[in-house]
Amino acid sequence: MKVAEYIKNQLATNPAWAVKALVKVYTLQTMDEQITGQTSNLNGIGFNGIDSKILSSFAEQVNKGRNLSVKQMTIVFKKMPRYHKQVASFIPAEKMVEIEKNMAVN
Repeated sequence: MKVAEYIKNQLATNPAWAVKALVKVYTLQTMDEQITGQTSNLNGIGFNGIDSKILSSFAEQVNKGRNLSVKQMTIVFKKMPRYHKQVASFIPAEKMVEIEKNMAVN
């Protein structure tokens, strides 16, 4: 399994990975995008126009200390794998090496 596939899998199945990535990608949105919940800058960073409103609202909910419901997590698991490249870009190098080593063993 390639690293990209591993990350996609984690984002689709692991609540800790998915929620942490959700919040991190939300922080990459521009301030106006965070305020409006809509993508206005086509810069390849943050959520796309289709996902922006719902995923931004979920990230804001998490940032307020509230948990996501089962239904919301199902949506997060479905949508977050498409952001795997952004997620890979903010995984620290030492953690990426650890992931690659673990993949080589399995």
